[in-house]
Amino acid sequence: MDKNWSDLIVKNFGQASINYNKEADLQKNFAWLLAKQCIKETIPKGIWVDLGAGTGLLSEALETLNPKQKVLRVDASEEMLSQNSIGSQTQLWDLNFGLPKWPQKPTLIASSFALHWLNEPSLRIEEWFSALPPGGLLAVALPVKGSFKEWHCAAEATGLHCTALDFPCSKFLLEGLQKTNIRYQHLHCYKQKASNINSLLKPIIKIGAHTSPTASLSVGEWRRLYKAWPDSTENETVTLTWLVQLLLIQR
Repeated sequence: MDKNWSDLIVKNFGQASINYNKEADLQKNFAWLLAKQCIKETIPKGIWVDLGAGTGLLSEALETLNPKQKVLRVDASEEMLSQNSIGSQTQLWDLNFGLPKWPQKPTLIASSFALHWLNEPSLRIEEWFSALPPGGLLAVALPVKGSFKEWHCAAEATGLHCTALDFPCSKFLLEGLQKTNIRYQHLHCYKQKASNINSLLKPIIKIGAHTSPTASLSVGEWRRLYKAWPDSTENETVTLTWLVQLLLIQR
């Protein structure tokens, strides 16, 4: 991954850090879904870490459901980490350079809506899984390819390039792991609805998740895209579909 691209991702999230928790309803929802799935498993005592923790949505959910357990929040954005609750354990680290050194292997490595921003997500999953001790759990939630079908359809219909992030392919994420290690996997289809396209896409910008490797569209091009957006049959609303993969993998 180009360093300038990685730095831009961190910068945009940092600038949005103050408002992130107010706007990140979808991310909150999946942080809790993942945390609730984790407590159904037996996790050995030890260090729990949240990779790409941001403002700590997943860590807060895990700690709420496990009151005696602290979660170490790891992220590349100092601004995002500063929004974590007072007394939280945080570590500033760019996960594109591997994992930090800890006193012992973490028994839970969790990550929600962060993996798709990293270089080679499938290799990151292998790396994170290898960092677990026997019995340790890897828990991940991330949007995958097939998301934003309405956006892609509108771009294709107009001949414009799609500026949405290219998400990882779900079936390639686990290529390097044994199926017997998978404790849980589920692909969620989540539909966001709004009265207009601008309202639909604005939360992505507000949380800093608008970084794209492709050039921005002009105002005129966005208008063409909006006109080609697939119609919704419900109350004249427009829709944006997310496919979100939840995975629990045990060492």
